[in-house]
Amino acid sequence: MKKTKKRRKMSRMRGTGTHGGGARKKRKKSGHRGGAGMSGSGKRADHKKTLVNALYGHDYFGKQGITSKGTKKDKRKRINLENLELSLEKYGKKSGDKWEINLEGYKILSGSESHAPKNKMIIKAREASQSAIEKVRKAGGDIILTKKADKE
Repeated sequence: MKKTKKRRKMSRMRGTGTHGGGARKKRKKSGHRGGAGMSGSGKRADHKKTLVNALYGHDYFGKQGITSKGTKKDKRKRINLENLELSLEKYGKKSGDKWEINLEGYKILSGSESHAPKNKMIIKAREASQSAIEKVRKAGGDIILTKKADKE
């Protein structure tokens, strides 16, 4: 005896107005989709996930590490000598053969050991690493510190 092939639900329901969605009132308006924002993403969970990830990025869901309330993030601005030298026009102005650079909110770092500055720079900065000071002085410049560094 040959088994008859059962048609899929969608093809049997075509034309009924519900298209396999149950009662017609369930499909109307937004009541069954939850409200604005993230509501309605609970029981049928992944409904809004793609939308949220597109709008807010993939780190919206889940936990992002732990930080105690006593831990303060170090928000000091830093810049490497290499980056500084690559964009001298942006940070300073040339006077004679030296560059005068005002970075009073920054800490100057030496960057890689192999890089040595080629330009003479006079830098005003909040802090600077000892190696950065040595490199700049060796190139014929100077770093003027507005706040005394802790190491000195």
